Amino acid sequence: MIGKKALIGQQPASANASSDKLKKRRLWHLAASWLIFQSMLVGTPALAQREAPNSLSYGELLQNIDQGNVTRIELDPAQQTAKVQLKGQKPDAPLQEVLLLEQNPELIEKARANNVELEVNSSAEGRAAIGLLANLLWIVPLMALMLLFLRRSSNSSSQALNFGKSKARFQMEAKTGMTFSDVAGIEEAKEELQEVVTFLKQPERFTAVGARIPRGVLLVGPPGTGKTLLAKAIAGEAGVPFFSISGSEFVEMFVGVGASRVRDLFKKAKENAPCLIFIDEIDAVGRQRGAGIGGGNDEREQTLNQLLTEMDGFEGNSGIIIIAATNRPDVLDAALLRPGRFDRQVIVDAPDLKGRQEILKVHARNKKLDPSVSLEAIARRTPGFTGADLANLLNEAAILTARRRKDAITLLEIDDAVDRVVAGMEGTPLVDSKSKRLIAYHEVGHALIGTLVKDHDPVQKVTLVPRGQARGLTWFTPNEEQGLISRAQILARITSALGGRVAEETVFGTAEVTTGASQDLQQITNLARQMVTKFGMSELGPLSLENQNNEVFLGRGDWMTRSAEYSEEIAAQIDAQVRKIIYHCYQQALQLLKENRVLMDYLVDLLIDQETIEGEQFRQLVAEYTQSSEQQTMAVSR
Repeated sequence: MIGKKALIGQQPASANASSDKLKKRRLWHLAASWLIFQSMLVGTPALAQREAPNSLSYGELLQNIDQGNVTRIELDPAQQTAKVQLKGQKPDAPLQEVLLLEQNPELIEKARANNVELEVNSSAEGRAAIGLLANLLWIVPLMALMLLFLRRSSNSSSQALNFGKSKARFQMEAKTGMTFSDVAGIEEAKEELQEVVTFLKQPERFTAVGARIPRGVLLVGPPGTGKTLLAKAIAGEAGVPFFSISGSEFVEMFVGVGASRVRDLFKKAKENAPCLIFIDEIDAVGRQRGAGIGGGNDEREQTLNQLLTEMDGFEGNSGIIIIAATNRPDVLDAALLRPGRFDRQVIVDAPDLKGRQEILKVHARNKKLDPSVSLEAIARRTPGFTGADLANLLNEAAILTARRRKDAITLLEIDDAVDRVVAGMEGTPLVDSKSKRLIAYHEVGHALIGTLVKDHDPVQKVTLVPRGQARGLTWFTPNEEQGLISRAQILARITSALGGRVAEETVFGTAEVTTGASQDLQQITNLARQMVTKFGMSELGPLSLENQNNEVFLGRGDWMTRSAEYSEEIAAQIDAQVRKIIYHCYQQALQLLKENRVLMDYLVDLLIDQETIEGEQFRQLVAEYTQSSEQQTMAVSR
């Protein structure tokens, strides 16, 4: 096998060598052909001229002159020939050619005596011009080729010299087209950053009371919350020189290049102080040092060391404010986050209800909305959406409007756009079959238990329209923003997630249970385990038994010294508690569906008929059935 691999590896090399030889031969053939063609242009054989068909002898020319038959003679001393025009000859007829002697005094005397027009046209000048042209045709391509090689060599040398230069984009006055009026939904972050702009515009207001300008501002938040947008707004508001660069542009495969680029960046910034430097995705270069396996990335660590020195080292930097953005602050080096380097950490989180409404107003400026569309209703339906999600939502609604050939965006396009953003593209509706009825029972099981359980979020929509990988969907929307979740709410979510599987078992039996609840089971298992090991919501007590930062390759350097957080006995108890929580919720879901079997069958028939049941209609049907059943129970008890 080794010999075959070596032979296979040598074949392309020999093939390349033969192809190079063939190319060289072709070049030599072209050069030889060009030389032959050039010689043909320059040198005209005299023999071919002497054998011209329309020719006279020297004596015949003298006789014709004496007889008055010659009207004009053109002499060519270089070729020793004369071209003669006879009387009665047509203007377009070729002239008669005569070979002359070395000295022709008799010819000239007779021509003057008989008043014959005599001209001297030497062909030597034409031949010299043709030769010069042929030489230029040979030299000009050669000179162009030499200039091309010189330009390439100069570019390569300049690239080698500029390899360590900073790749930051520089604008003397950043015209980003963004101001603070274009940023909505993150008012607290805007207030923090407006002070930075005031520092740059009116530093005397702060220095008068002893305040110093902050060195750096770190924008922290999930993706899509507007960190880069805030940086653009700061640049547009401040009106000072602005440098922008990504953290990945510092690090190269050659050791020392990143540190050199950091030095060059701060050198340029000091020359244009006061100024702003924006580093996007700083975690690409600012991860914890010594965190990699086998010594880490030396180039990245050297770049980070240089960045730390430039931000707050021996020399320091005055008038330079660094704004950095990241969604992974947990992996950043502690030296980078200390005061004096990044003095402020601004949290840019997902917007609340009011913030989402303001963001929708900003993105709806260039959208044509129907008067019936309420931005507040859209904001209430999209909890957890970031600014990028809301912008994408309105854009999808506009695309659907154009596809349906409507003049303005209506509530129907908004609803379809929300469904598409959350769940994916709409699929082909299911035909009325056993599979469709089973999916309907599964989704109604989720929605019914979510409605009957006290602490669960209200149902938003139940649909059998496939989207993405899901054959049916049930949405729940919280009434208010909630940062903390209670034990009762977690148990309610587990119970509702089990509703689909319990409905399948109740109606079709355990033999007909499908794989549709696979994601539900993963979700409830993770929730139950977090209740036991992270939240302390089990019989094991208020204990945190698992470290959440156990990823080796995400910047943590203590992975080798980490040991098991609990014994095997505790691990068995954790598993038992997880099973106990899930079994308790399973029994509750089973009891609720058995007690409301008639209502579940009615809702399934309605869902199969309508394909979609809105949350308000669903809750109203459940409330009416519950109220009537309670009245019947009271009547029986009486």
